[in-house]
Amino acid sequence: MAFLHKQDNFADAPTPDVILLDLNMPRMSGREVLVEMQQHEDLKVVPVVVLTNCGEDSDVLDTYSLCANSYIRKPVDINDFFAVIRSIENYWLQTVTLPKVA
Repeated sequence: MAFLHKQDNFADAPTPDVILLDLNMPRMSGREVLVEMQQHEDLKVVPVVVLTNCGEDSDVLDTYSLCANSYIRKPVDINDFFAVIRSIENYWLQTVTLPKVA
């Protein structure tokens, strides 16, 4: 979050074009990150792709209700994983028009 808020050593950090977010992180869950992002005008417009091992219907619904833009289950096979990453890159960084964020 320090990076996203440009705090401390990250004062000059760029705002990401898109965020790949796991729901299961050590200090702060992905859900907590989504809630935090929605509280800040400069972050709520950054697209968030949840890329996680979680697959329960309730996880999907919760994530979308917290304004995630996509929910993708991580493939187990490494080649399938890289194919998913390429498709995310193609869609979010080449196909769609993203907002200009300072």
